[in-house]
Amino acid sequence: MTITIDLPDDLAAALEHQAADRGVSVEDLLQQLAIRHLQSARGEESGRALRQRISEVIGQIVADAPLEELRKLPKDGARQIDHYVYGLRKRDE
Repeated sequence: MTITIDLPDDLAAALEHQAADRGVSVEDLLQQLAIRHLQSARGEESGRALRQRISEVIGQIVADAPLEELRKLPKDGARQIDHYVYGLRKRDE
């Protein structure tokens, strides 16, 4: 389905900026936002939270994070999780 909407210039610019920060197109960002909104509304209507795969939850969190913040994450975060979470010494590589 294709939908065309008119936005004021300031909102269109903000939307383009957010999409660029996340490294996605405006269309993809709007699709993500619409899906998230509809899933949330559906969950509220049924009186229970929708079950999601953990990979989908992580994908949503990452999609919401500004690109400059994602770039600050350590490259060895998975390998050295105990160091970053508990402050233990880093493991030998």
